[in-house]
Amino acid sequence: MQAVPHVPVLYREVVEAFGEIEEGIVIDCTMGYGGHSSLLLEANPRIKLIAIDQDQSAIDFSTARLEPYKERVVIKKGRFASLLKEILQEYKPSQIRGILADIGVSSLQLDQKERGFSFSSETLDMRMDKDAPLSAYDVVNNYSQRELEKIFLEYGELTNFKKIASFIVQNRPFFTAKELSDALKPLLPSSKKIHPATLLLQAIRIEVNNELGELESLLDTIEEAKFPNTRVAIISFHSLEDRIVKNRFSQWSKSCICPLEAMRCTCGNNHSYGKIVTKKPLIAQDDELKANPRSRSAKMRIFEMDV
Repeated sequence: MQAVPHVPVLYREVVEAFGEIEEGIVIDCTMGYGGHSSLLLEANPRIKLIAIDQDQSAIDFSTARLEPYKERVVIKKGRFASLLKEILQEYKPSQIRGILADIGVSSLQLDQKERGFSFSSETLDMRMDKDAPLSAYDVVNNYSQRELEKIFLEYGELTNFKKIASFIVQNRPFFTAKELSDALKPLLPSSKKIHPATLLLQAIRIEVNNELGELESLLDTIEEAKFPNTRVAIISFHSLEDRIVKNRFSQWSKSCICPLEAMRCTCGNNHSYGKIVTKKPLIAQDDELKANPRSRSAKMRIFEMDV
C-alpha cells in the first residue's frame, strides 16, 4: 500500500453530504490525492466517479490509490471549470447526482518546498499545474506596482497593500518564496495563529492559478446546466471563496428575482434552482482539528439542485 500523503478535510461531512446517492455519477472536481474520492467510492458502492485534477503528480498517485475502484472511476487532467463543461457534453444533467469541489492547496503541495507554495520554499512557483505558463516568479518580478496592489488588496485583503507592492518593485528580483517572505516581514501583519506571509502568498497563489475565476466559472457551469436532482458541495478555505459560494447559493435559492423596490412580483416567482442545505457552513469537529490543524479554515456549503 502507498503511504497516504494528504488527509482530506471534513471527511465525515463529505461522506454524509453524498450518503443518499445510491447510483449515478459523482464528480470530484478537485481529486488531489484521492482522499475524498476513495471515501465516496467506498461509501457509495454503486456510483460512478469522475475525478478531476490539474496536478500530474496527484493524478499519478491517485490512479494507483483508486485502482480497487477502477471499473467505476474516470480520471481527467485539467482545470475543473472547463472539464465540467466537457463532461456535460458527454452525459446528461440527469445522470450527474453529485458535485464536490475542495478549493484548496493540498498539504503535500504546501510541504513540497520545490512547489513554492510555502513561506519556507526555495522556489517561487505556486503553479498547481506545472505546465501552466504563469508562475509566482512572473507575478512578483514582472507585474506593475498597480497590478500587485490590486491582487494584495483583493486576494490578500492586506491593509498596507501599497507599501508591500512598492517594496517589491523597488527591491526585485526575488527568486524564492522564503526570500520574499523574509524581506517583507516588517510590513506584514503579525499573528499568533498564522505566519505573517500567509495572506501575501495566498494572494499571489490565487493570481497564479486564477482560483477565484475558476470557482466563478464552475458555479456558472453548474447554474447553466440546470441539474434536476444534484447535490453540490463546495469546500473553501478563506473568506473570498466562501463569500462567492454563499452569495451564489443565495441567488440560486430565490424564486422571485424582482427588484426589491417592486410593488408586486412580475417575474413569475419560479426562478429557484433548488434549496440551501447548510444555512451555516459545516466546519471541522474537534477531533479532526486536533489531528489535522489545517482543517481549521475549511468551510463546506451544500446546495440541492432541483431545476
